Amino acid sequence: QVQLVESGGGLVKTGGSLTLACVTSGRLFNVYVVGWFRQAPGKEREQVAIRRRDESTDYADSVKGRFTISRDAAKNTVYLQMNSLKPEDTAVYYCAAMDYSTGRYDYWGQGTKVTVSS
Repeated sequence: QVQLVESGGGLVKTGGSLTLACVTSGRLFNVYVVGWFRQAPGKEREQVAIRRRDESTDYADSVKGRFTISRDAAKNTVYLQMNSLKPEDTAVYYCAAMDYSTGRYDYWGQGTKVTVSS
């Protein structure tokens, strides 16, 4: 099992910045990808950014150049630095981990809410 705990959400004005943190614990040796997803009210969940074990990353087109995913190995924490925030970034942000054996995001955090005011 893998446990994920997000933090760092809050209310910010358009153009502002926030950094989300995802503390991971448990059977981390099985984790291949850690990603950030978000779900806005009335919308489907979407992938925002992922970081693979080989340190490669992918970003949704809507956040490229504004968001950065990174990892602090010593703290077992994955961060999502969000700059130049827009009202359309408002959502609940979730951290998720993909298991090598299943190829699925089997582990999810509880989510942290980000609200960007115009």
